[in-house]
Amino acid sequence: MKGLSFDVRTRHRKKLFLIGTSVILILILLLVRMGYLMIAESDYYLARAKELHERERKIKAARGRILDTNGVVLAANKTVCTISVIHSQIKEPQKVAKMLSEELNLEYEAVEKKVGKISSIEKIASNVDKETGDKIREYNLAGVKVDEDYKRYYPYDTLASKVLGFTGSDNQGIVGLEAKYDSVLMGDNGKILTLTDAWGVEIDGSEENRLEPVAGSDLYISIDINIQMYAQQLAEKALKEKEADRVSIIVMNPQNGEILAMVNTPEYNLNEPYKLVENPELSTDDSVTTADMDQLNNMWRNFCINDTYEPGSVFKMFTASAALETKAVSLDDRFNCCGYAMVADRRIRCAKTTGHGTQDFTHSVMNSCNPAFIEWGRRVGVDNFYLYMNKLGLLKKTGIDLPGEAVTIMHKKENVGEVELATMSFGQSFQITPIMMLRTAATVVNGGRLITPHFAVKTMNADGQTVQEYAYESKEQALTEETSNIMKGILRQVVEEGGGKNAYIEGFSIGGKTATSEKLPRGTGKYISSFIGFSSVSNPKVIAMCLIDEPVGVYYGGTIAAPVIRQLFENILPYLEITGE
Repeated sequence: MKGLSFDVRTRHRKKLFLIGTSVILILILLLVRMGYLMIAESDYYLARAKELHERERKIKAARGRILDTNGVVLAANKTVCTISVIHSQIKEPQKVAKMLSEELNLEYEAVEKKVGKISSIEKIASNVDKETGDKIREYNLAGVKVDEDYKRYYPYDTLASKVLGFTGSDNQGIVGLEAKYDSVLMGDNGKILTLTDAWGVEIDGSEENRLEPVAGSDLYISIDINIQMYAQQLAEKALKEKEADRVSIIVMNPQNGEILAMVNTPEYNLNEPYKLVENPELSTDDSVTTADMDQLNNMWRNFCINDTYEPGSVFKMFTASAALETKAVSLDDRFNCCGYAMVADRRIRCAKTTGHGTQDFTHSVMNSCNPAFIEWGRRVGVDNFYLYMNKLGLLKKTGIDLPGEAVTIMHKKENVGEVELATMSFGQSFQITPIMMLRTAATVVNGGRLITPHFAVKTMNADGQTVQEYAYESKEQALTEETSNIMKGILRQVVEEGGGKNAYIEGFSIGGKTATSEKLPRGTGKYISSFIGFSSVSNPKVIAMCLIDEPVGVYYGGTIAAPVIRQLFENILPYLEITGE
């Protein structure tokens, strides 16, 4: 029995020893771990602890400005305030709610509900004018926070609205250049960090930590405010006089693709982008219905790039160029127009139903003779027609730096028969965007280079240092220089002696082409009248396009669109110092 008792005590002592040893090892491991955390990881956990007792308020970065080619500010920032409350700090909730409802002109019950809400921070209102924000700050009521913020501001209201676009309540770009270059313009937000206790109450005497915001870069664009303003005045005048649905004008440098002006009348007020031009009572983005949104999207659309149309006779610049390039015709070729052309089983008439008689290549262009262009298209053939449409950029987007560019609506090459080729030759049965047509015209007159239309020139930071200079693709020899020179001369004669004579200005050399295209469905009496003009003829430095959509009364492009470009050129050619041949 004694031996048995000794064995039990021995085992018991061993068990106690093992337990003690384990406890000591665990304690040692805990001490080592605590030492590691307190010494090696102290900075990390101090920061984490601090985060648990810091309240964060965002400081919005100033959005970069948008400036024209002269340095005139087209989009800027206005200082506004964001008003918030911190529930745990409010001492007089009823007084706070009453003051905020009165100063902000808000319903008391709605403000009282927000003031009483248990949350770390509750926003009462944003985009409050600075004067009101300063007045609220002067009340010095506990728990009320007034943080300065920025709101986008457009000094010229409607100027280039469908190019510039606008921002939302969070200062993020919605449409136009504001959306396209949002990442460049937006900058980096900062924040205010305030120490609080475990209940979220700010600790007296503690300092606020600020992470300062970094302003966005300024965007310099090619638009010239003087040209844009005048083009917009002309478009508004034409819209009113012709009772048109809309009027668009584009002014571009044909050598490098810089757009000097782009107008889409009616324009809308960038400072009130949710107020419909035709329905002014809709004036807030807080109550927009689906039907309203459709109307707004239509108002914001930029017809020059977002929509397609049948170009009509201005497209004949392309057909004539392709015919010369492929040697399908020569300047000496003569063609007899009897007033119509038979294509398969279709009779396609000329604008002059009695016919133009016998005419050479130059006079066929000057007379905009459909039967002549049908014959030239037939000689060029489907394969070459599509080859040159591709070379002159008519089968894909231009790459313009605005969102939402529409694509060409074109026959598949394998589906093009005699009739389709005939109608395409004079600008019908397919659709392109106005900017695409203008780029093709620029290629015809600039020596044959396919350029990229664009707005952005460079970005600069707040210190005035250049951040980025933008470069754009240009393809040489889309046409030969010889063909380009021939076409320039012919298009000059169109203005001086042909259908574009209403664009003629004595003392200046101007070339151009008119168009009057009937809208689908045919027979409705709705037309798009247009004219493309350029100057000077020997060295084109400016090319412009005017489109008048659904004019009432006289609708011929040479009669109503060409005079708009003449008036434009009368003012901007001297301004751009364009003279001579």
